Amino acid sequence: MWFTIFYVLVIEQILQGLYSLYDGVKWLQTARIRLGLPSGFYTPRVAVFCPVKGIELGLEQNLTALTQFDYMSYELFLVVATNEDPAYPVIERVAANSKRPVHVICAGRARDCGEKVNNLRVAVERAGTAFDVLVFTDSDGRPPRRWLARLIAPLADEHLGAVTTFRWILPEDGGFWGALVSAWNAPIVTFLGEHRHNFCWGGGTAVRRDRFEQVRGLEAWGGSVSDDFSLTLALWRAGFRVAFAPECLVASPCRMTARSFFEFTNRQFTITRVYAPQIWQRAMLGHILYCSAVVLGLALWCGNLIQGFPALQILLLALLPPILSAVRGVLRLVAVLELLPEWHSELVSNGWAWTFLAPLIPFFSLYNTLVAAFRRKIIWRGTRYELLTPSRTRILVR
Repeated sequence: MWFTIFYVLVIEQILQGLYSLYDGVKWLQTARIRLGLPSGFYTPRVAVFCPVKGIELGLEQNLTALTQFDYMSYELFLVVATNEDPAYPVIERVAANSKRPVHVICAGRARDCGEKVNNLRVAVERAGTAFDVLVFTDSDGRPPRRWLARLIAPLADEHLGAVTTFRWILPEDGGFWGALVSAWNAPIVTFLGEHRHNFCWGGGTAVRRDRFEQVRGLEAWGGSVSDDFSLTLALWRAGFRVAFAPECLVASPCRMTARSFFEFTNRQFTITRVYAPQIWQRAMLGHILYCSAVVLGLALWCGNLIQGFPALQILLLALLPPILSAVRGVLRLVAVLELLPEWHSELVSNGWAWTFLAPLIPFFSLYNTLVAAFRRKIIWRGTRYELLTPSRTRILVR
């Protein structure tokens, strides 16, 4: 019976792996096509919003990058809760040195939502109606100069809901946990594509102001801890599509410990479970099937080996899904080398993370999904939240 179960599982995983390879090749081709397209002639007035909390790796360089886009008509809004935030002197320094208009906003303490959401709500209200497009980004990414023009270009299509991209985490110190979180993050990049299931990512999303008002974006953020999922749900409910711009991928240098790795990955899946339970369910099922096929295959191989029965074919079958996973990692790396040429040396030196660690990621992700099944409390930038519903958040500890 166990052999039958194993063969069913491994055949499903091999077929799934082959389809993912085909999909990965299509993703690479799409990325290359998008890279070759001009940014077009759509040049609206843009407000770029970046919430900030605390000092993080490369903060000043990251914020400075937001003031140097090759786009004329934009203003930057840097938002903190209070001027007591350790990042506030950095923000003031970046604003003083910028050739672009930079607005520094202290949004006040959040009461019934996440601090990031509160910062964004206040900043969007302060910006008013002077801008045609709203762009949301994060302080832990470092987008290149061409980024803003390319991100807003698809919004020339008035029927589009929003345009989004995603982060590519770069381990800064060569440590294991930094490499692991980078490999953990990588499959999400290629989940996004030319389909109707894309979700907004808070580190790189552009939306027309009138569309944001039409879907009642500010109301969608009420009581929320997730700015991106709440905006996504508002767009989906109104029937609007979110387009993905792979050419706008954002490099995000990071340092990670075991504790911060599990805090980050568990938080991501807990938020997903609350705001997009169907995505969480599909992820859990996929990870269960992969892990079951590999573990059961290795167990049967060991059992046959001990009993003196032929076992090589079982081992080869059990290793095929991890091998296909590693090959998908190679495809992602090839694509990202073209999408982020400024980071070529860092990508090459850390290439092992996205290939050799890729087969291990489903095991960590399965753990994350199981944690999310029983937990609704998260820690985000030192603040502890309880996610009661998508529109109700309780702040437990600041």
